[in-house]
Amino acid sequence: MPSLCVFGAQWGDEGKGKIIDHLSDQADLVVRYQGGPNAGHTVVIGSETFILHLIPSGILRPGRVNVIGDGMAVDPFRLLEEIDGLRQRGVAVDPECLRLSARAHLIFEHHRRIDAAKERWRGEGRIGTTGRGIGPCYADKAARTGLRLSDLLEPERRRERLLAVLAEKNAVLEKVYGEEPLDLESELERAASVAETLRPFVTDAGAFVRQAHADGRRILFEGAQGVLLDIDAGTYPFVTSSNTGPSGLAAGASFPPNRIDRALGICKAYTTRVGAGPFPTEIEGEEGDLLQSRGDEFGATTGRRRRCGWFDAVAVRYAAEVSGADGIILTKLDVLSGFPEVRVGVAYRRGEQRWTRWPAEVPDLEGMEVEYAVRPGWTGDLGSVREWGGLPAGAREYVHWIESAVGVPVVMLSVGPERDQVIQRDDFFEPLGAPSGAGSAGAGPGSPRA
Repeated sequence: MPSLCVFGAQWGDEGKGKIIDHLSDQADLVVRYQGGPNAGHTVVIGSETFILHLIPSGILRPGRVNVIGDGMAVDPFRLLEEIDGLRQRGVAVDPECLRLSARAHLIFEHHRRIDAAKERWRGEGRIGTTGRGIGPCYADKAARTGLRLSDLLEPERRRERLLAVLAEKNAVLEKVYGEEPLDLESELERAASVAETLRPFVTDAGAFVRQAHADGRRILFEGAQGVLLDIDAGTYPFVTSSNTGPSGLAAGASFPPNRIDRALGICKAYTTRVGAGPFPTEIEGEEGDLLQSRGDEFGATTGRRRRCGWFDAVAVRYAAEVSGADGIILTKLDVLSGFPEVRVGVAYRRGEQRWTRWPAEVPDLEGMEVEYAVRPGWTGDLGSVREWGGLPAGAREYVHWIESAVGVPVVMLSVGPERDQVIQRDDFFEPLGAPSGAGSAGAGPGSPRA
């Protein structure tokens, strides 16, 4: 299987970093196709924890080529910080293992300033952005006023484009938000300071990925956030500013959609959400606090406490349908051990109306109540289990029930934060196989060391 797309099937924070790191052992290329430094992908290797924001999770596997695709919003200063941070920890990051799309759009200081100012002005209507400038960057992309990495590398074009952009953005900052304007020369100096450092990494990423596919190399496409945060399919306006599932892959990686062999959605065995927005199965009180504590539910990017709730089969089934998911990877099953019973949301109700499908016609899911199915819980530490048959009967029954409710098979389970704490169900999951160019490099613990 030469190409596989892995994406979030809830509101983000599903554990994609760990799963993509695990799967990248079997891939040649790992390609991120959307989002920006608002994403936080966490990978635990032994006693070390790596949090990645822009760089694909395959960077922790030597021999893999990691690609930042056309559809990403790249903060060049944060990207260099991330590269330097990885190098300081012994991870090799060079143009041989990291490629940046010349077409990726850039986040500048005016994007961050406007992002923060908009949230302040929204007051109680704020949507909970990370304040990192991603939304304003994508807005400029749609308005055709953005700058791309290729612009950054050409001094005359860089000056011309920033001059035009700041004329508009400074007027907005001053006259709308009452902020100090940005100085063109200072911004140009900052941009020039990173341009030459990034130049060796920049390439035509789409052509590179398409050629790799033509050569038979194994490609793993990495989504950020989750389908329910998709700009079109998600809980608008409490969403991110890009297409998060496989629908964003074709444009975001400049890769033909009919060349994707398989799509797998990742979801937790329960549900979490960071920031504002509808969350039908959210648990208030002691049980929610217990899930939050046991699951260590804090945003990898923001540090904000994640809201916690029961598994929402209506939402995940919708995400699977709209994304064409061939299977589900279920994470954090271990966190539910010890609950006397577990609940799954199976329908929404409002007055006399009842929905078992996602009610897109109801803005913000206003007034929704959830109909739950209840299953008995299980006990025991799942962290050492590596085979399906080693799980408690209650845990296996819960997974089977989720498969039935969502309509796609659960092909892999995560039972802890470590990269090897997974259960691969051979009944449903056809492995990618050994990478064509990388051999078995990086298969064991400690492999991020250069």
